[in-house]
Amino acid sequence: MDRDALADFLVRHRAALTPADVGLGPGARRRTPGLRREEVAQLATMSTDYYTRLEQRRGPQPSTQMLAAIARALRMTTDERDYLYRVAGHSAPERHAVEGYVPPGLMRVLDRLHDTPAMILSALEEPLVQNGPARALFGDAEQFTGWDRSTIYSWFVHPEQARAVYPVEDHAHHGLSKVASLRAAYGTMGPRSRASELAENLYARSEEFAQLWDSQVVARRFEQHKVVVHPQIGRIEVDCQALLTEDASQVLLVLTAPPHSEDAGKLDLLAALGAQSVVGSGSDAGSGSVAGPPNWSTVSP
Repeated sequence: MDRDALADFLVRHRAALTPADVGLGPGARRRTPGLRREEVAQLATMSTDYYTRLEQRRGPQPSTQMLAAIARALRMTTDERDYLYRVAGHSAPERHAVEGYVPPGLMRVLDRLHDTPAMILSALEEPLVQNGPARALFGDAEQFTGWDRSTIYSWFVHPEQARAVYPVEDHAHHGLSKVASLRAAYGTMGPRSRASELAENLYARSEEFAQLWDSQVVARRFEQHKVVVHPQIGRIEVDCQALLTEDASQVLLVLTAPPHSEDAGKLDLLAALGAQSVVGSGSDAGSGSVAGPPNWSTVSP
């Protein structure tokens, strides 16, 4: 780990960005250009103290998960992200691997979505980034690790928690849709990929999954209209729009409701809840956690 190179690299990137570049308001009068350390920490869902220690050359070696979060927060290109990993003492991740890196262009789109649930998912339905309303609706994905981050996995392995966000009458449809999506990812990623590993894992653990997998349904889709359930706000009918990256490895998912409708009002309440969770961002040094709503379900878009 090259502490000097890491610190200099982070400082220069932070200074080159403005709040508008990352979807933040201008805030109070600034003495220096660029983002504040606490703003980077907020965007990366880590404590300000942890991030500050990295810039001051005295922090512990960051994990690859933390580096991916910092690369997203500072809107790094793929080459810049690879350099970040190397000066932090890690090998650069494979360019086509499913991991936490999100292209800056896709992040800029998400930055502009403040008033409706939106998130970026991997091909295996792992939430990579969520805005405030999405965390308020689905729960904070940062609390999960490993396969538990995949909503396909949690749907079949943790059904009571994962399915709570949808009406019971829609469960069968959503289950089939998730398996069809995994089949499509398997077809793209190949038999030695994480998609294959996930399918083998679920086939051995869930009879329901095995039956659906054997049906050979293949479809990379998100329903245009769905009903989601919040424990306090209740049922919300939303329209679902999906923006896929060119290689289909990630998708920006946005939930909206018709203007001035009752459901639009419920989404406004979610936006308020999401803003509260951002203001209360966690103090856990380096944990990647964020204070947010109660964990009433796993993330299951």
